[in-house]
Amino acid sequence: MINYTENIRKISGDLLKSGKVDVVIGYKKGTLPGINEPFLARTPEDAQKLVWDSQCRLNLANYLTNRKENVGIVAKGCDSRNIATHIIEHRVTREQVTVIGVPCTGMTDKNKLRELAGGEITALTEKDGIITVTSRHGEKTVEKQDLLQSNCANCLHRNPVINDIPCADPVPEINTARNDAEIKAIEAMSPADKWAFFEDLLSTCTRCYACKNACPLCYCPTCFVDESRPQWVGKGDDPIDVRTYHTLRAFHCAGRCTDCGACEAACPMNIKVRLLTGKMEKSCFERYGWEAGLNTEVRPALDTFTLHDPEEFIK
Repeated sequence: MINYTENIRKISGDLLKSGKVDVVIGYKKGTLPGINEPFLARTPEDAQKLVWDSQCRLNLANYLTNRKENVGIVAKGCDSRNIATHIIEHRVTREQVTVIGVPCTGMTDKNKLRELAGGEITALTEKDGIITVTSRHGEKTVEKQDLLQSNCANCLHRNPVINDIPCADPVPEINTARNDAEIKAIEAMSPADKWAFFEDLLSTCTRCYACKNACPLCYCPTCFVDESRPQWVGKGDDPIDVRTYHTLRAFHCAGRCTDCGACEAACPMNIKVRLLTGKMEKSCFERYGWEAGLNTEVRPALDTFTLHDPEEFIK
């Protein structure tokens, strides 16, 4: 994937030079090795700062919300599906957006990289599917496939579903069915074990809202955590408030989440918040055969009603 950078820079520069778009949303190298940053290129010169490799974890659709100008956006499979949701939910119009499609072979897990390095990473290189990290302990090399985020290892849509200007040929899809093994294991627990599991899972949450801020779906004008009349959830780190926050946020994402992994990538406490949104998406798929963001014509499962909807919850 690192070879995509030159193509992305050329496409972006041409779009900006021609005036077709006013800004291109992409990535630039971060200040630390292994972490790329979202970047808004507004001139052809800016476009030469754009990069692409396996450290582009955050979902760029998060920077598309409510923009008024014409926008180019670099998008892998999950990003493009969130762009579709933005269009469906009228956050942007289809005519505004030019998608620079990036076939994706997965992003590396920041925690696996740190574990491999044995400490702070001082340098990171990627070539031909091989990652090399350097730390004070020396240099270590491993195949990228062994360092993937769990959502990337199980990805069903590696190629963009909206793809106006492809930067490369499509990559083969490697998964054909959902892998819900971890969620099914939790579903099989007793109520007491489930309570203990989630109590432990969320015990380190500091309510920093990094997961919410990184999520491309969290664009309500006023978030429920900020409401004061009425106040739905307290502002502190009381365990009840923490559980309420994460549960309500997961329900708000139900039928809309593309499992992009941005929430977990942003979490400073390494909490597996995808287990909550993953349960919602599993239920939507089982009940409605629904996967989020596969086209721009059909609204999310919990945003529609038909006479054939399952009603077993009615007693």
